[in-house]
Amino acid sequence: MFARLQRVLALAAIFGAMTATAHASVSPSADKLGPITNSILFSFLITAVLVLAIRMAVGTPKLIPTRAQGVLETLIEGLRDILEPIVGKKAFPTAFPLLLTFFVFITVHNWSGLIPGVGTVGLGHEVTENGETHFHITNSFFRPHTSDLNGTIALAAISFGAWFILCLKFAGPKAIIVDLFGNKADKKELSPGVYMALSLIFIVVGCIEVFSIFIRPLTLSVRLFGNVYGGENVLHATSFLPPFYFMELLVGVVQAFVFTLLTSVYIGLICNHGDEHHDEEHAH
Repeated sequence: MFARLQRVLALAAIFGAMTATAHASVSPSADKLGPITNSILFSFLITAVLVLAIRMAVGTPKLIPTRAQGVLETLIEGLRDILEPIVGKKAFPTAFPLLLTFFVFITVHNWSGLIPGVGTVGLGHEVTENGETHFHITNSFFRPHTSDLNGTIALAAISFGAWFILCLKFAGPKAIIVDLFGNKADKKELSPGVYMALSLIFIVVGCIEVFSIFIRPLTLSVRLFGNVYGGENVLHATSFLPPFYFMELLVGVVQAFVFTLLTSVYIGLICNHGDEHHDEEHAH
């Protein structure tokens, strides 16, 4: 059911991106600026500003936190409380820095498209339509990282690679195979024939699950790209009306949280097993 939901959401994002393209004032691909694209250039700039802003706001962490440090600590603690039960106590300390980075990085880059001049300043030429002359931009200087499909594919590839490494480290190959293809029924409560039949069913289900795992990078990347790119076109079509700015602020943080949450769920499906047994051993 979960995998089916992911496919539905991905198809909805694809449809939204295609619909936006049909009525688009924004190109679905990034513009070339010499050896790099405008989305890569803007990604470097926004990331550098983000790192410098955090360092200047927090500096060296203090026992009595400053206001900026308190805001960041609240954000970190809130995400930790949400994600730790999903990922599991064993894998969480290793996975959390990546998950936190995903959330902050994607949120900031989603919001960066709302900065005045992003997507509207660049190289172009004058065009006359219906007796009116306006400037048509052919190569914008700046483009949000997450509005470029290459950027979201890179994020999804990192998510998939981290999932694979964490699962191997904290669960192991045997646990992964058992989780995918193993018979989940209690052998003592079933006859040998029924148990064997269920084993065959679980193997088939496991093959389907393997396929759904390999399309996760596609669903993650297309969902994020479709929402951000669609939002760009909504803003251009509505002449950047303030209500739509607020909507895009909300969509930006929601999509970052969805990406982070799904990555956590994928890790937790394999790694979040046996925590209760682990706690009982430490208690004794």
